[in-house]
Amino acid sequence: MGVLLQGFYFAPGRVAGVPSPLDGDKAVPFWWDHLAGQAQALAKAGFTAIWLPPPLKGASGSFSSGYDLFDDYDAGSKNQKGTTPTRYGSREQLQRCAAMMRANGIDVYVDLVENQRDGDDGHFNFKYVDAVGAEGGGRFAKGPGDFHPNVSEDPGVFSDQFQFGRDLAPINGIPKDHCGKGLLDAADWLTRALNLQGYRLDDAKGVSTIFVQRLLGHGAMANKFALAEFADGNIQLIQDWANAVQHRSAAIDFPLHFVLKNMCNDPESFDMSTLDHAGLAGVDPLGAITFVENHDTDRGGIGGPIVRNKMLAYAYTLTSEGYPSVFYRDYSTDAQCFGLKPEIDPLIQIHEQLASGPTLQRWKDGGVFAFERMGGEHLLVGLNKDASVSRSITVQTEFPPNTQLHEYTGHGVPVSTNANSQLNIVIPKNDNGKGYVCYGRPSKLQPFSNSPKITTQDFEGAGDLDILPALENERVLVSRVFVAANSTVEAQFFFDSAHWTKNSAIQLDAEDPTSTKVGGAKFDQNSRQGSGFSFVARREGFHSFFVRSSSTPPQNAAPAYRLRVAYTAPQSLPKETP
Repeated sequence: MGVLLQGFYFAPGRVAGVPSPLDGDKAVPFWWDHLAGQAQALAKAGFTAIWLPPPLKGASGSFSSGYDLFDDYDAGSKNQKGTTPTRYGSREQLQRCAAMMRANGIDVYVDLVENQRDGDDGHFNFKYVDAVGAEGGGRFAKGPGDFHPNVSEDPGVFSDQFQFGRDLAPINGIPKDHCGKGLLDAADWLTRALNLQGYRLDDAKGVSTIFVQRLLGHGAMANKFALAEFADGNIQLIQDWANAVQHRSAAIDFPLHFVLKNMCNDPESFDMSTLDHAGLAGVDPLGAITFVENHDTDRGGIGGPIVRNKMLAYAYTLTSEGYPSVFYRDYSTDAQCFGLKPEIDPLIQIHEQLASGPTLQRWKDGGVFAFERMGGEHLLVGLNKDASVSRSITVQTEFPPNTQLHEYTGHGVPVSTNANSQLNIVIPKNDNGKGYVCYGRPSKLQPFSNSPKITTQDFEGAGDLDILPALENERVLVSRVFVAANSTVEAQFFFDSAHWTKNSAIQLDAEDPTSTKVGGAKFDQNSRQGSGFSFVARREGFHSFFVRSSSTPPQNAAPAYRLRVAYTAPQSLPKETP
């Protein structure tokens, strides 16, 4: 099923979110570049997807972690709320980060905030700057009719107990469909701009389940993966929500997190037998995103953090059923992170290459839980909560009689089943969470490959967006894309030719990092929409695209357009990047 990395955290001592040069320390890299620089290593560790924080401009500007979302069309490219880049970096840095993840075979999910907006004028009015920075001309302005309580609560909302900003009304908003269609179109724009493979849905309790289904079936979002933050310990309530959205989205497994937190923080009073098919994963493994910690729990929210024995929880989530998520702060060796990478990496290998199929409980009592994964070559896992003593248990298995088994975490010794396929194992004492073993048939676990994937990103130019339209006899920079050497770049161009004459045209040119022209085409009223050109990038680095219009009519003096670029990014960043 893969392993997901939650690719951000809220750094202690910072105003909000991850470390950022916008706090004043220019030695700190922007987060998008910091992640891009790790893309190759993350793929080699076995991560198959990364969840990025909300990438759009927040009301608190440079202090925003993204959850106080302000402008649906500002991914770090407009000068608003006191900054052009977001806390995480510029749009260009974000798109390079996404492309480099794809170049290493990693899927990219972003956090979608569909419940609230923040940063209005105090009267539910939201206005944004346009492509030239003029106030009020930006796309998807909002007014009082787009929000509750100015209109009635949407159907299919499970809870509006917590207000994190102005509460959006995609179903009941006035005028009809203004809010809903605006949100759908903006999410479609972001998906195409980044070539996303999925989403984390923030505060799913507060968003209409009717709208969630529309969102995940609209445009570029159709058939993409989704996981929802339904922050509740009630498994039945989460299942009710999953049924309401027709299982279009998985749900983050908070019930399991609460169990694991109790196991780790208070092992003396915890009953290990309660791990048997625990949490949402215990009843709906395909619909459950299991996790040990996240950005909210880590800083005290939603039940608070796991403060000791954390690896025992990861040993469970990375060997049991469900789609596991690893928290960046737990994994990373960055300053102020917990540096669990050496312990987590072997468990990722076990998850991806050994742990499969349904689960059969093999031992459970107050201190020990053991289970067998029944798929593939099988895997036997034993967990011991006791910090003072190891435990020796004999369990029945489905391994053949007299089969030698290898322990894959380094916490145990080789053992063999007896003539009845029973196995005696010793589970070490729970020293700082390391009370676990994982047994399987001897085999050499294979290193992970990071097969490069092409990324396809859209760049739209229009007066009310963040990229300029095509201007008469003026060279306009559309975008820069970070391309691997000796790889093919394909450009497709779509344009608004309304009212054009036979002399009207847009010239599209591409240049390599040395400003040498490497491709170009002229588009007139007879040109086919989506036509373009391709070239082989001889150099690694940023390749730039420019447009220039000519003889455009007064009724369409600055034509809008969409440039679609398919390319392969490098798998790693050079030591110095422009």
